[in-house]
Amino acid sequence: MNTELVDRIARAVLYEGYLLYPYRPSAVKNQQRFNFGVVYPRAYSETQSGTDKCTIQTECLVEGDASTQCTVRVRFLRMLARSIIKANPSTEPSGHSFESVARLEVSGKAYHPWQEACEETIEVSEFSLAALAAQSMQWPFRLSARQDREPIQDQRGVIVGMVLRDKRTITGRIDLFAQRLQDGLVKLTTHISNDSRMDTPECASREQALELALVSTHTILEVRSGAFVSLVDPPDQYAPSARACQNLGTWPILVGAEGQRDTMLSSPIILYDYPQVAPESPGDLFDGAEIDEILSLRILTMTEQEKREMRESDDRARQILERTETLPDEQWMKLHGALRGLRQITGETE
Repeated sequence: MNTELVDRIARAVLYEGYLLYPYRPSAVKNQQRFNFGVVYPRAYSETQSGTDKCTIQTECLVEGDASTQCTVRVRFLRMLARSIIKANPSTEPSGHSFESVARLEVSGKAYHPWQEACEETIEVSEFSLAALAAQSMQWPFRLSARQDREPIQDQRGVIVGMVLRDKRTITGRIDLFAQRLQDGLVKLTTHISNDSRMDTPECASREQALELALVSTHTILEVRSGAFVSLVDPPDQYAPSARACQNLGTWPILVGAEGQRDTMLSSPIILYDYPQVAPESPGDLFDGAEIDEILSLRILTMTEQEKREMRESDDRARQILERTETLPDEQWMKLHGALRGLRQITGETE
């Protein structure tokens, strides 16, 4: 497996839609983020009439025998509720009382509430495909609640506020099944469900549900002493079995170097086998369909006020802005155009 190549594709999928141009929280599109790969708590999903699902499923085909071993990694973003606390002078022994505020500006820098994200990975220990065919497996997981506190200090070093980042408890389960279809061919099923507890789910907002959700969920499957079968372009003898695979909210594709079949990425967005991140791309822009040059140029046309809001909203947005503003001329020329797939033509042409 080409780990670096697979990881670049997986990270692009992971942050798809994290924050979109114009990269400001006030933009409408950034007030309803994460439309792909969201696995909501079951209690919330059952109160909704739309597509807010609490499960996601991958089915794929594996060529293998009694020695075939598999691993499964589920990757997703976990939302953090960022709140801003202002310190006020008080007669209490601590010397301060605190209150939540919508904005706090200190030494020329503004702090705002926001939903940030951190990466999470649930890894299932290596298992035998033959043993799984004989007995299915459940892999429960639990991510505990946590609050991180970051003091806000003024120029004198006095604490004037606090950034709180809250994580909620998330629980779920990965169910694994294997079905032998014919000699040397097995269907592998990975079913992911979110069982997080939620009080009064019928009154919860989408933002509250996202704090307990698996966001941008995708699955990386690896096989040893075996090979995955392309579901995009399966061999003729496997085509009926490939069509019978039921993938719910996800699309499995082969990843790695062209021709390798030891790794499969089950993505919440539609991709083809062996996708690649353009080598000219200077970094993530959180939109898998972007044209880097156009999007980068549009960032430069933003007003100073818009850039300030972008810079203050999120560290990742700030990095995009700083990278774009300092992009060297030679990198801009690379973004302007590239020729790919050239081949020599022999013989006469009409």
